[in-house]
Amino acid sequence: MMFNSATLANETVHLTAASGVFVRSRELGSFSQGRALGTGRGFENTDAAAAPGWLSARRPFPFSLGFLAGRMKSLGTELHSLFNPVCRAAPGWLSARPPVNFSKGSQNPALGTARDFDLSDSATAPGWLSASESESLSPEGYHLPVLADEVLEMMDAGPGKYIIDGTLGGGGHSELFLKAGAKVLGVDRDPEALAHAGARLSGFAPNFSAYQANFSEIPGHPGIAAGELADGLLLDLGVSSRQLDSAPRGFSFMREGPLDMRMGPNAKMTAAELVNTFPEDEILRVLREYGEEPRARRIATAIVERRAAKPFSTTTELAACIEKAVGRSGKTHPATRSFQAIRMAINEELESLAAVLSSATRILKPGGRLLIITFHSLEDREVKRYLKRHSQPYIDDPTWPEARPNPDRIFRLLSKKAIAPSAHETSTNPRARSAKLRVAQLLGDEPHTA
Repeated sequence: MMFNSATLANETVHLTAASGVFVRSRELGSFSQGRALGTGRGFENTDAAAAPGWLSARRPFPFSLGFLAGRMKSLGTELHSLFNPVCRAAPGWLSARPPVNFSKGSQNPALGTARDFDLSDSATAPGWLSASESESLSPEGYHLPVLADEVLEMMDAGPGKYIIDGTLGGGGHSELFLKAGAKVLGVDRDPEALAHAGARLSGFAPNFSAYQANFSEIPGHPGIAAGELADGLLLDLGVSSRQLDSAPRGFSFMREGPLDMRMGPNAKMTAAELVNTFPEDEILRVLREYGEEPRARRIATAIVERRAAKPFSTTTELAACIEKAVGRSGKTHPATRSFQAIRMAINEELESLAAVLSSATRILKPGGRLLIITFHSLEDREVKRYLKRHSQPYIDDPTWPEARPNPDRIFRLLSKKAIAPSAHETSTNPRARSAKLRVAQLLGDEPHTA
């Protein structure tokens, strides 16, 4: 999933925290991309640029964001939402969040709560101010889906089709399916992605619905469990660029932020908990198994020695420790594989992939299509092996007189090789260059012939 930064509109409706009165600001100017809102005097490494006189309304949305609390303590910020930060009051501080419209009945009064304030919102918590960021919900303004044309063609979405987007993200792929006339269920573990996509795709109701869950939990969706199987399932694996580019989410070693890396509130631990508590041998296993890191032993030893003096709390601390342990050469940062490994371990990414693959027959109807986009070799290898094992018509063994029908065959490959992005797509979206799309179709009751 690939993302672009949104820009701030020149004119926004705001709500004062004290009085609840709407005011319209026309003289606030514009902000260039890369500038965040709300920098206070005397504060460094903040999320904000000074914007005196800004006040806005916070509109809570119906997803639990407790797992994001306290991420920016070291930066003077209480962050409760990636797209919707709320900054603790400090002289000159303001913060920004995009307005999201949801029904009144779905709003959660607990959202936007700071330490020492229970069930508070920006309108009621003393000293809290926030500014609304007017954000485009178009694909150009937020989400650039990878392999969009190829996915739309291979999914064969259209009227009467029911498609599950198992990695909803910003909603780019789902929007393509909806525009083609299909009914779509968007699934994502990240409550903020659901909030954004839900607002963006609300105009497609009732053909669009959202479900907060890991894609491995799709069989537990009430409709699926009741037998409403899908015509197609899309999985766009890995971390999104939006998550990667957000320092408060703690995925990137290029930006200082809390060492978190959770994709959603169902993650069992943070990255900080892993590196600060796991035994050295277990850290070694994680780096080797999930990162294929050849210098895993040196890195694991360095992590354990460094945390004995001071536990890790930020991404840059961990990145610096790894770089010091193994040195730096070439264009790739020495922490790249380690960060990938830790992220995949705490979010159980390979385990979730294996679970959803084994559940395909409980999600798709006969003839249903499975589309999987991968971005690195570990995921692609698992998908490739699974589809090969369950799509080849015959299996053979040197001790057998002849090949035998494959009893595990449940798929037909619609593309024998992985589909790669076009040269044009990689030139306009460099992060798509490692994407691979594999496509298979669930067999029906017909004889399993080649």
